Amino acid sequence: MPSDAGLRQVRLALQSTPLAVRRALSGLFRDDRLGNLPDDQRGTAELLLAEVLNNVVEHAYAGGVGEIEVTVARCGRSLMFQITDHGAGMPGQVLPAGILADCRAGQDLPEGGFGWHMIRALAKDVDYRRRDSRNELSFRLELT
Repeated sequence: MPSDAGLRQVRLALQSTPLAVRRALSGLFRDDRLGNLPDDQRGTAELLLAEVLNNVVEHAYAGGVGEIEVTVARCGRSLMFQITDHGAGMPGQVLPAGILADCRAGQDLPEGGFGWHMIRALAKDVDYRRRDSRNELSFRLELT
């Protein structure tokens, strides 16, 4: 069995409200179990997780309240993220492509699509599965 001596992780459960998301993010990356991350890497990790959690609040639970479970594990030069919830599944049970809309000067910006583009650009190994009534999203952030 592999040793996980180098693995440090934080698990938390939060309600699917904007305030709960803000509170969770404010303390998560200050946890000693994840080690001291440089400001830029902590900022990227917070940005990624904020986008994912806000998507769960806005779309999966769509104004209703449910529980979101978050696990962040530091393993070597990576942060591994696992987010689960019991809200509505992704349309078609697949991740959005994250393709940016054609934005031209003088046009109104389209709604949506920017977050998934950012997640796919910054994260590695992004994976989504719907198991029974549960959404499972995982991704990895490489640390330098």
